[in-house]
Formats: sequence, structure tokens, C-alpha cells
Amino acid sequence: MTARAGAGPLRRLIVLRHAKSAWPPDVPDHDRPLAPRGRRDAPAAGRALAAADPLPDLALCSTAVRARQTWELASAQWGTPPPVRFDPRLYAAGVPELLEVVREVPSEVAGLLLVGHNPGLEDLVLELAGEALDDALDRVRTKFPTSAVADLTWYGPSWPDLAPGAALLTSLTVPRGKKG
Repeated sequence: MTARAGAGPLRRLIVLRHAKSAWPPDVPDHDRPLAPRGRRDAPAAGRALAAADPLPDLALCSTAVRARQTWELASAQWGTPPPVRFDPRLYAAGVPELLEVVREVPSEVAGLLLVGHNPGLEDLVLELAGEALDDALDRVRTKFPTSAVADLTWYGPSWPDLAPGAALLTSLTVPRGKKG
């Protein structure tokens, strides 16, 4: 069950899986860039986030090249992007590591964007979402594809108070760019 209003301010966690990556030979996983489709989809994700207003107050992004490129292309769609912190702990992170990073966020941050990788992000959304609007939770259980954007809200005094099942998954979108 989701936390009730009054237990603290409304907080928003937006989870963005990096856009489609390329698999060039002899390139370490951390250094893989976006594929052409990823370069189209990342700006579409940025436009979808801008349309969902308000933009987050802070972004935390994996240091992997494909995640950084997703951030750069998505945030370029916004007039004034929030500050970003590149955190190496987000690369190949599971739920415990992701929660550790999220719980370090200052309490004055009401909206947080997390840019990273699967399976950790999918598992995080499933761990935190106690309820969902429409069929969003079933869709995450089926697949959390590249460029997927999950929007979670919850009430709490600070990020360390974010608990399993406490959030409402308000939407899941999978923006796609058009071939030019």
C-alpha cells in the first residue's frame, strides 16, 4: 500500500533506463555508446519528461557512456536541466546499491531522476511500487525496455524513508524517436 498524504512532502522518483546501445567489437561494456536508435530515442525520452512536468530537481546518472549520452540527449530537450551527478555506483547496480544512492539524496530534493541500467532499474521499480495506475506495474513486470521512463510518487520526510512498496507507479512510458 502506498504511503498516505501527510506523512511528509510528495516526492517523485523518475527512473530512466538508458537508450538502445551499440555493441562495437572490443569495446568494454562500460564504454559502449548509443546505437543510432538510441540517439533517436533519448531525445524523445527528454521530450516526454518535459511534457510530464515538473522536471526533477536533481539527476543521478551512471558513468557508463550509454547512460551519459542518454542524459545529454534527453536533458538537451529542456530549457534548464537540473544539476546532474555521475555516480559510478549506478553502473551494474542492483536494488540495494540503487537504494543506497537514492537514500543519500538531500531532503530538499523533491524530484529525482535516476538514469541507469537493467536489470537493476526494473527490479527497483518493482520493489518500490506498491500500487500503480492503469496497467503500468504489469507492463514493468513484462518488460522494462531501453528508454523506458517509470514515474513513481510517494510521501515521505526524506529519501532515506523510501521503503519497499511505498510508492505509486503513476506511469510507464517508452518514448521512441522517429527515423529521419
